Amino acid sequence: MIAAFIEFTRAIPITASSIPITNLATSSEISCQQCQACCCRLEVLLITDTGVPKQYIAVDQWGGETMARLDDGWCAALDRASMRCTIYEQRPWICREFEMGSYECKEERAA
Repeated sequence: MIAAFIEFTRAIPITASSIPITNLATSSEISCQQCQACCCRLEVLLITDTGVPKQYIAVDQWGGETMARLDDGWCAALDRASMRCTIYEQRPWICREFEMGSYECKEERAA
């Protein structure tokens, strides 16, 4: 069955023009200088140990660790004046994967 699938997929010509490229960020769209830090209002589960300082960690009702948020709803590690992460080198894995200008970033900015 796998061999039949491989033969089937080889018969389908795939070229660069047959795969649409969408939601790519360009430098003029979103940059660090005009980032609105919308992602810093999302709940961030800590699923790996990246060295987030303990004062920025909250424990939810099920015992899971999340990034702490202040009363304004923003991440506790966000510098409100510059809208930059104060623990950038120790930021959670989820924050590292949430790319500036990605589809998810644009969706959060539009919300």
